[in-house]
Amino acid sequence: MDTPPMTSDPKDNIFLRKHSLNMSGRLYELDSVKIMGILNLTPDSFYDGNQYVETKKLVDRIDSMVDQGVDIIDLGAASSKPGASTLDPKDEIKRLENALKYIQVNYPDQVLSIDTFHSEVVKFAFDYGVDIINDISGGQLDPLMFKTAADLKMPYIGMHMRGTPKSMSSLTTYNNIYQELILYFSEMISNLVEAGVADIIIDPGFGFAKTLEQNYELFSKLDQFKILEKPMLIGVSRKSMIYNALGINSDQSLNGTTVLNTLAIQSGAKILRVHDVKEALEAVKICNFIQNSEH
Repeated sequence: MDTPPMTSDPKDNIFLRKHSLNMSGRLYELDSVKIMGILNLTPDSFYDGNQYVETKKLVDRIDSMVDQGVDIIDLGAASSKPGASTLDPKDEIKRLENALKYIQVNYPDQVLSIDTFHSEVVKFAFDYGVDIINDISGGQLDPLMFKTAADLKMPYIGMHMRGTPKSMSSLTTYNNIYQELILYFSEMISNLVEAGVADIIIDPGFGFAKTLEQNYELFSKLDQFKILEKPMLIGVSRKSMIYNALGINSDQSLNGTTVLNTLAIQSGAKILRVHDVKEALEAVKICNFIQNSEH
């Protein structure tokens, strides 16, 4: 049987298609890889916990990310490291308020996302101009999250996780991790569409209910997530999958982070969630030079 002729370049996949997000009527093009800078407002995050609780350090962090050219600032007020307990939404809101007020006054056009799985926190953040929901639970921990995203017409980032941050490390048994994530995301996307959410981004959830080996198995299959026809966010910045593999600590894991970010770009990621904005932007620029030279 003859093999049918190839009608397009093998690189022409869903990740080269242009996506855009509708943020309260403002169109945001994902025409290039976007850098999402992490703003941790927690006392106990795995890498930079307690660094930005004090006001001057918080302001300096925001100013620095903006000066470096960050595309999206992701504000998170509750730790999601393995073993972390769930924070009351009201406590999240208290931690968020100062940062949101500062950004609203000084950088009113800055694109913002809110890292939470509480719809109550989303509603609060939306009133301060937050554009995107970044939900590590994929809607599993708050039954009102999808409706909230639809009602507020906010783009929604849904991550794969099992259980909660407190329990997820014990929930790492899979028959086929790639196939199970495809099923998970297919169901999540279907439920979001049914709820009326128009713009959906997927996040494989590296480090969440996954062993070291499973993280890398999944990473090796990133380009296969094109079957879902949704833009993809990758968050591996300074995670244990890097520093445990290299026998170092999170402070020493920037180089490993840059390697994985570069590979993620080549596999079709549209958003990189990072602690180190400047270095991630440099990786994007280099990858862009390579891609442009191929045409």
